[in-house]
Amino acid sequence: MGSFDVRVFAIRRRPGRTASEVRWRVAGRDRSRSFVTRALADSYRAELVRAARKGAEFDPVTGEPAAWAAPEPVTVSWNQHPVAYAEMKWPRLAPHSRASLADALATVTLLLTRGTGRMPSVSRLRAALYGHAFNPQQRQSRAPDLATADVLGVPRRASWARPRHAGWA
Repeated sequence: MGSFDVRVFAIRRRPGRTASEVRWRVAGRDRSRSFVTRALADSYRAELVRAARKGAEFDPVTGEPAAWAAPEPVTVSWNQHPVAYAEMKWPRLAPHSRASLADALATVTLLLTRGTGRMPSVSRLRAALYGHAFNPQQRQSRAPDLATADVLGVPRRASWARPRHAGWA
């Protein structure tokens, strides 16, 4: 729960240092942040004042406007990246380039998939990736048969997951 009880104080010079300190209070709790130059401190203070004047809600934990908080990263597995990449590139590629793209993505996916206890043969896995996962037309026109769906589940379950930052496409 945020707070609208915000008071921003004047910038003060840190005793014995060259740093400038911005001080403010949110929900009765004092906050401060030091900056190397007075200009940086003045800019930060101006942003705090601007947010308070606009009626922005301040987070009592961080002391900053709630809108400044970075969104939580979304976890994306490796398997999702090449599928999205193939969908993006597919419409503008010539047929031979489409085959090369699917082949390259299948090769890389096999390398970036952790080995699990029961892995299908490399040729079956490669055929499923090449023929269905990285072929948007095939994927959109019909659902995979049971054997292909079972094989495609392996890279989904065993691929490395990384948080994706908000600025990444």
